[in-house]
Amino acid sequence: MNTQVQPHRSSCPVSCALDILGDKWTLLVLRDILFKRKRYFREFLTSPEKIASNILADRLRKLEAAGMILRRYDPSNGCKIAYSVTEKGIDLIPAILELLRWGAKHEVADSKHDELIEQFDRNPEQVIAEIRSSLGVGSVE
Repeated sequence: MNTQVQPHRSSCPVSCALDILGDKWTLLVLRDILFKRKRYFREFLTSPEKIASNILADRLRKLEAAGMILRRYDPSNGCKIAYSVTEKGIDLIPAILELLRWGAKHEVADSKHDELIEQFDRNPEQVIAEIRSSLGVGSVE
């Protein structure tokens, strides 16, 4: 398997980030790992966006090659592959929360995420710390 990360189009940080995250599936896979605690391939397939299995496999490979997730055999079942997020992936929590806030404000008519958005508005550091803690990762000093 080729795990080489493709060279960036430019040295612009936005462009470099989009080289990894700039499709309609990658951030959703990270969302599922970070916020929905999905770990297994079949779990990702149950998301409401209905990602195709070939696209999911490709995005998981790209995220692994970019150092954003780890692919390991599950210690409780050596036949299953489990995915977990790395510190590099965890660093996207604030950006994903900002996208959540923006989408809820401008694109979605329901109030399903209002409580999380209100908590993030009041104390973003605490929300991020709680998410990191739930992932088994300490806070960044």
